[in-house]
Amino acid sequence: MPILNRAAELQDEVTGWRRALHTRPELMFELHETAAFVEGKLREFGCDTVETGFAKTGVVALIKGRLGDGPTIGLRSDMDALPLTEITGAPYASTTPGAMHACGHDGHTAMLLGAAKYLAETRNFAGIVAVIFQPAEEGGGGGRVMVQEGIMERFNIETVYGMHNKPGLPVGQFAIRSGPIMAATAEFTLTIKGRGGHAAMPYRTIDPIVIGSQIVQALQTVVSRNTDPIDSAVLSVTKFHGGETHNIIPEQVELAGTVRTLRTEVASHARDRIIAICEGIGAANGATIDVDFDFNYPVTFNHAEQARFAGETAIAVAGVNGVDLDVPPMMAGEDFSYMLEKRPGAFIFLGNGDSAGLHNPAYDFNDEAIPHGISYWVKLTETALAQQS
Repeated sequence: MPILNRAAELQDEVTGWRRALHTRPELMFELHETAAFVEGKLREFGCDTVETGFAKTGVVALIKGRLGDGPTIGLRSDMDALPLTEITGAPYASTTPGAMHACGHDGHTAMLLGAAKYLAETRNFAGIVAVIFQPAEEGGGGGRVMVQEGIMERFNIETVYGMHNKPGLPVGQFAIRSGPIMAATAEFTLTIKGRGGHAAMPYRTIDPIVIGSQIVQALQTVVSRNTDPIDSAVLSVTKFHGGETHNIIPEQVELAGTVRTLRTEVASHARDRIIAICEGIGAANGATIDVDFDFNYPVTFNHAEQARFAGETAIAVAGVNGVDLDVPPMMAGEDFSYMLEKRPGAFIFLGNGDSAGLHNPAYDFNDEAIPHGISYWVKLTETALAQQS
C-alpha cells in the first residue's frame, strides 16, 4: 500500500495546522493554546470522547470503529517546543520569543490530527483508537505524568505506539528496531566548594576552577576506561559556571552534564564512578564536592511483537526498501519510554530528509513527510483493529 489518496488530499490542510502550531510554540506543561487547538480539531472531527487536562495540558480522544467491538490501541504524539530562538527565516517562524519547534513536535501533532480526522471519517476498524497528545516531552516527563494519572487504565489501552521524525533519513522512509531504540538519560550537577581569594595569590586559595578542570578531564575516563565497549554510553559535561571577574578566584564552581546509556546498570556504574572521581580529586585538593545525580527517562524499549508489527505496517506504506528494521539505537532520550514500560508497544522513526538536526535553531519539520505519517497511523490502526471473522 503506498500512501493513502486521502492522506495526500489532506496534506495541504494538515500543513496549515502544522505551520499554525509552529508559529505559536509553547514550552513544557504550559501548552494552553496548543491544547485548545488540538481539542477544537478533535471535536470538529466528531471523535466519540475528547478529554483534556492530563498532565495539565494533555488531550486524549477516543474514536470507535464501525465494525464492532475490539481492543483499544493508543497512538501518541508530543506537542511541546524547545527554549531556542529560531533562525529559519520561514514565513511561519516562531512569534514567541525564545521558543521554537526545533524537534518537530508540531509535525507530530499535525500528523496525528490528520490521522484522527481520517479515522473519524471512515471508522473502518473494530474496537477503539485512543489518540494521545502529550505535553512536556522535552525534559518535563509529561509521558510519565500521564501514565501516573492512569490514562492506560482509564481508556483501557492495551498497546501503544509512538513516532518521531528523523533528520537524515529520506522522506517517506521509516526506521525501527526491536529492543532498545533510544537511551536512558541521567543528569548530574557537581558543586565544587573551594576557598576564594585574590588572583595574584592563588597559593592562598583552593581554586575550584582548576579543580573543575581536573574533573572534566577525569570524567572522560568513565566511558573510555571504565565502561565495557560493548555497552553503549555517552557522558557529556555541558555546563561550567564559576567566577565573576578577572582578579578574583571564586569560592565555588558548578559543573553539570548528562549520561546516556542503553542499560540501567551502566548508568548506575557511571554514577558510582562520578562520585568516586569527585571524592578523590576533592580530597587531593582540599575541596568539598557535592554530587547530585538524577536518573531521568528510562530506555525506550520496543516490545518484540509490536516492533515486528510496526515494521510490517511501515513496509506496507513505504515498501520493503523503504524501511530499516534494525536501525542503530539513538543515544537521545524519549519519555514515550514510560508508556512502553506500562503497555506493550513500539516507537518508530519517520524520515525528515536532509534537514538541520533536532534541537538546532535552523531545524524545521518537513511537510512532505505528512502524508507518509498519516498513512502509517491509519494502516497501523486498521490492521491492529481488523474485524475478526
